[in-house]
Amino acid sequence: MKAAVLREYNTPLIIEDVDLAEPATGEIKVKTAACAICHSDIHFCEGAWPEPLPAVYGHEAAGIVEAVGPGVKNVSIGDHVVVTLIRSCGSCHYCSRGAPVVCDTTFPLDQKTPLTNANGDTFTHGLRTGAFAEYMVVDQSQVVTIPKNMPFDSASLLACGVITGFGAVTNTARIEAGSNVVVIGTGGVGLNAVQGARLAGANRVIAMDISDSKLEAAKAFGATDTINATDTDASKQVRALTDGRKADYVFVSVGSKSAIEQSFRFLGRAGTVVLVGIPATGVTAEIDPGTIGFIEQKIIGSKMGSSRIQVDIPMLVDLYQQKRLKLDELVTRRYPLDQINEAIADVKAGNALRNVIVF
Repeated sequence: MKAAVLREYNTPLIIEDVDLAEPATGEIKVKTAACAICHSDIHFCEGAWPEPLPAVYGHEAAGIVEAVGPGVKNVSIGDHVVVTLIRSCGSCHYCSRGAPVVCDTTFPLDQKTPLTNANGDTFTHGLRTGAFAEYMVVDQSQVVTIPKNMPFDSASLLACGVITGFGAVTNTARIEAGSNVVVIGTGGVGLNAVQGARLAGANRVIAMDISDSKLEAAKAFGATDTINATDTDASKQVRALTDGRKADYVFVSVGSKSAIEQSFRFLGRAGTVVLVGIPATGVTAEIDPGTIGFIEQKIIGSKMGSSRIQVDIPMLVDLYQQKRLKLDELVTRRYPLDQINEAIADVKAGNALRNVIVF
């Protein structure tokens, strides 16, 4: 099969012939139909989270089930599916507590990559998915069936960007109706935090970004107010919009040290900062623990929106079909696999909400 391979950090991906193992027990093979480009893929390609190379990345995907291994019960050949990086056993300590995103079970696919080439060289199975390729082999827990009339490019966004942003609001933070919310960063994840806050009944949904075009997009996704993050009086603007109390929740959707540190400028008493974007390995942030303790503020992490994909993705599909959840509007441009480097460059330049590789 054709796959986009990274061989050195900060270099273009190379389209190569890569062999893919057939699905083993509990695994499925998916013919890739669409894979969106997430900033996490870019961070891996740049070495922000180093791992062995060569590697095949791509994890925000949708496609058609091509083959199933023994013991697979949740999908059948021909099903249309969303493919996520969330691999869970359903029975470990964390899964039994409703936290499958931090499942600690080691799967066969964690121990041996399904990707090789004719010379027997192995390739890292990027983000447990390897979706910048014509086919994927993943664990059955990583997929959710979707209606066959749903567009693959829009469906692929449910695999990461949508569940991460939307879920941070509705699952991790579980914001109360009437809350005042600030979302820092209005790319693909942040926009979904915006529309999650809107659907959860937030009073003010204040979007922040350094890009005026992305702030304009945030209005279409439900932001009641927008503030350019470079404004020196951003904190005063938040205070003015919230009757002097500042935000009840601040969602940091970018993995930026400065964004994390500045988030507390916008947070009110008993408020919560939710860390959604993940910084590069080794990045730390300075906070004021005295103030946090004195006025009962909180900091919580949100991985993949604390999602339970078999519950959340069907719910999001239903909202999309009711035209209450925007997905089509997130797709900026579509590219074939052999133009993946152009698609990535466009994302890095800040010109896209989500670019999608279509097969």
